[in-house]
Amino acid sequence: MIRLFLIGYMGVGKTTLGKALGKALNVEFIDLDKYIEHCQRKTVPELFEEQGEIGFRLIEQKMLKEVSTFENVVISTGGGAPCFFDNMQVMNNAGVTIYLKAEPQELAARLRAAKGIRPIIAGKTEEELIPFIEHHLNDREQFYSRAQIIFESKKLVTPSDVDNTVNNLIEQLNKV
Repeated sequence: MIRLFLIGYMGVGKTTLGKALGKALNVEFIDLDKYIEHCQRKTVPELFEEQGEIGFRLIEQKMLKEVSTFENVVISTGGGAPCFFDNMQVMNNAGVTIYLKAEPQELAARLRAAKGIRPIIAGKTEEELIPFIEHHLNDREQFYSRAQIIFESKKLVTPSDVDNTVNNLIEQLNKV
C-alpha cells in the first residue's frame, strides 16, 4: 500500500511531480485543493472569502483526514496545509511525507511564470517577490521540516527534467 504526501511552498512542483510520481508508481494522484473544491463545490478562493482562513483551514483539515485513509495515492497539499492544527502529524501517521524544497530564487522564477493563477503574488514586483517567499518559508520551515523525506526540487522545465526528478524521488522512497 502506498500513501505519499507532497508538501512544500507554492511553485515547488507538488502537482507536476505528484502527477508524474502517481503515474510512475501506478497509483492515483490527488491534489488536496482540487479535492476540496470538488467536495465543497466552491473554489478555494471562494471558501477563503466566505469562511475566512480559519474556516477554510477547518474544511482543509477534515478533507485531509479523509484522503489520509485512501490507499495507493500520491496527495499534494496546499502550501499552508502542513502549518495548521495537527496536519503534519496526521500525514506522518498515515503515510510518507515528502517536503519538496527549492531555493527562494527558483520558486520566484517558477511563480513569475504563473502570476496569473497565484493571487497571493499578483502585483508583487521582482524586488518584493523573493523577500515575500523567504518570509513565508521561514514561517513554514518548522512544519515542513517534520517531513520524513526532504527532497530538493530542482529543475522542472522539460518532461525529461520531471522524469529524472521522479526517478530520483523514487530512489529516495526506496531507502525509507
